[in-house]
Amino acid sequence: MDTQTLLKKVRKIEIKTRGLSSQVFSGEYHSAFKGRGMAFSEVREYTPGDDVRTIDWNVTARFNTPYVKVFEEERELNVVLMVDVSASALFGTHKQTKKDLITELCAVIAFSASTNNDKIGVIFFSDKIEKFIPPKKGKTHILRIIRELVNLEPENTKTDLAVPLKYLTNVIKKKSIAFLISDFMDTNYFNDALKIANKKHDLVALEVYDRSEQEIPPIGLVKLKDFETGEIKWVNTSGSDFQKKMRANAILKEQKLKEIFNRAGVDHVRLRTDQSYIQPLMTMFKRR
Repeated sequence: MDTQTLLKKVRKIEIKTRGLSSQVFSGEYHSAFKGRGMAFSEVREYTPGDDVRTIDWNVTARFNTPYVKVFEEERELNVVLMVDVSASALFGTHKQTKKDLITELCAVIAFSASTNNDKIGVIFFSDKIEKFIPPKKGKTHILRIIRELVNLEPENTKTDLAVPLKYLTNVIKKKSIAFLISDFMDTNYFNDALKIANKKHDLVALEVYDRSEQEIPPIGLVKLKDFETGEIKWVNTSGSDFQKKMRANAILKEQKLKEIFNRAGVDHVRLRTDQSYIQPLMTMFKRR
């Protein structure tokens, strides 16, 4: 992608997602992800009903009248986005690809975090760590993240969900809010890494999917390509066996993921490429 096209795309994403984060998400984000402690802010004169345990005895002795300490919530958090950039994210048959949806989600979360003065970092992964952007603050930093989301060309095409989770556990020392954003095409062997990462950090799983991954219209012979392996198959979409298998596989995957996230105590939200992500995200924020 040439520089001019990239900048236009980044600007378009910024305008849409920044508006959404300030008008819709930032308040819910603040409520959902509270600070992790209380910090001393100032002292003021005691008023009836104040907790006597907060009396500052040194200041009280100096002025010969009771003063209490005022504490504020320590707001600053680390937010880490674990972003699946494997080849299957390029798939999309309706309004947008899964990659487009992932990019918007990340931008909305990044601007919401920035509004709340939190640091934001990104782990891009396939079946390896493709790139790591350490958590920082500021608009320039967020625009860099959006540029990478739009323009990053991963070296590998496959997915290994355990890879970013282990990296998060080993590299990010400060307890963080971590979003695992993927289509979760590979549901194998990440259970343990998920549980370990969620003990150290506060994890949320955002699953993106396309309607055609669950059902394909019966339109006869169709050539399908597996983005991650490159394998091409001709399938008869009009066959009842194919339709039944497609639905059964979709249900099985949904049930398996639900079970994995429930066991690990991780919030899980499903987001479809041809539907608005606003309400599902808002619902998730509100129930936390």
